Amino acid sequence: MRDYYIYILASKKNGTLYLGVTNNLVKRVYEHKQNFVEGFTKKYNIHSLVYYEQTNDSYSAIQREKRMKRWKREWKIELIERFNPGWKDLHYDLI
Repeated sequence: MRDYYIYILASKKNGTLYLGVTNNLVKRVYEHKQNFVEGFTKKYNIHSLVYYEQTNDSYSAIQREKRMKRWKREWKIELIERFNPGWKDLHYDLI
């Protein structure tokens, strides 16, 4: 059985947010941090893992990501602050 993760990266507290889905959270966040991923996160220096959730169903992970991407920014910030009030970079807790 494989795990899937929906995650949110931030440039800083209340900064620019990026939402994604992956089956290897540690590797994917590392790729963002090293700017191996061309595009939005590299352009706007979005490297801090501030939220994630885990599931073992790829379909539900993709659906959850799509729903969350349509959320208002305020809802995403509320979710982050409930899970991670200090906006700590959670990547270091995972490695």
